[in-house]
Amino acid sequence: MKKDIEIPVVKDVYVAIIREWNEEFLDKDWNAYIINDRDTTIEMTMAVSKGYDGERKTSIMRHGIGVLEPKSFKKIEVVQDDVLTLNNEFFITFYADNKLYDKRFVFEKNTVKESNLTTIPLIEKEGIYAK
Repeated sequence: MKKDIEIPVVKDVYVAIIREWNEEFLDKDWNAYIINDRDTTIEMTMAVSKGYDGERKTSIMRHGIGVLEPKSFKKIEVVQDDVLTLNNEFFITFYADNKLYDKRFVFEKNTVKESNLTTIPLIEKEGIYAK
């Protein structure tokens, strides 16, 4: 019954928001990335994102990421500055090792800022990991 249901634990898959220069607008943007630090490929990867804080909330965005090779990353979306005052949630679902995995990653409101930046390995840029 319930005890027989195995819920696989997500390991070595992360979401980070990176501060990057945008040549088109000549300014820095915040970009959300999914990082596959596993030794195996993840497939059918999906990301669902939203921002919320009490009564305020953003639209729900759905992104088909597809296949992510081992030790690689892909951009999910640009995160606008005014949305960073909200909690930002990324719900990641993917298929690997003949199992379906999912995990909720959250950037708490007002935590994505220049003073909290650290180097994100694999991407080799300054950013912040989600909890």
